[in-house]
Amino acid sequence: MIRAFLGIDLPSAIRGALQVQQFLLPLPRKVDPESLHLTLVFLGDCPEPALDAAHEGFEALRAPGFPLFLQGLGLFGKDKPRAAWAGVAPSPDLLHLQAKVETIARRAGCPVEARKYLPHVTLGRFPPPPDTLRLERAIALGATFRSGPWDVTEFTLWQSHLTSRGAQYQVLARYPLTPLA
Repeated sequence: MIRAFLGIDLPSAIRGALQVQQFLLPLPRKVDPESLHLTLVFLGDCPEPALDAAHEGFEALRAPGFPLFLQGLGLFGKDKPRAAWAGVAPSPDLLHLQAKVETIARRAGCPVEARKYLPHVTLGRFPPPPDTLRLERAIALGATFRSGPWDVTEFTLWQSHLTSRGAQYQVLARYPLTPLA
């Protein structure tokens, strides 16, 4: 079994903009800037034969590259926040790519969760209980956050290793998208 996910790596300028947001938020456990990414589909603990089949499907996928930018901040966990995130501006191209790779992963036999896709970049997590009022105020101040656009030219398959310091990621494969015209 390999714990894996498929996502989009972020350019250094976008990582820098997100680091500023991490600094401005009261985040007790920040995601390491090198680990910031946009998940397309979490594959879970996938049997190696299923992951190999998914890899073959991802390699065969032909999809165009597209521009993307981040917009706004938010929280997961409603009354008991457990994570802060940066949102993604609406992108039909991103949703199309995500649907394709999720279908490939399901057909290959990876245990993909059945939940609505909400594109985001996780900035940090909170051990309970966080200072909710201070946190909500900081998120509201970050509502106007917007990163510069970047061209998505590939997606990446990562293996996720859980450690006492949080998840550590290892690149397993990169899949190019068709260049933008």
